Amino acid sequence: MGKGDRKTRKGKRYNSSYGNSRPRRRASATGEATQATAAAGRKSVVKPAKKVVAKKTVVKE
Repeated sequence: MGKGDRKTRKGKRYNSSYGNSRPRRRASATGEATQATAAAGRKSVVKPAKKVVAKKTVVKE
């Protein structure tokens, strides 16, 4: 488990590769294009409407 092992972080650095054990950092750019792509990439979650339950009426005698 050293330089030659591609499953370890040290092996990823040695082989100049990326993966689960060595995730690649994404460069963050500034500007309107970045905000537009970020907004487009998000999934909008639509919550289901709440069911209206009829209240029980109490009969007074």
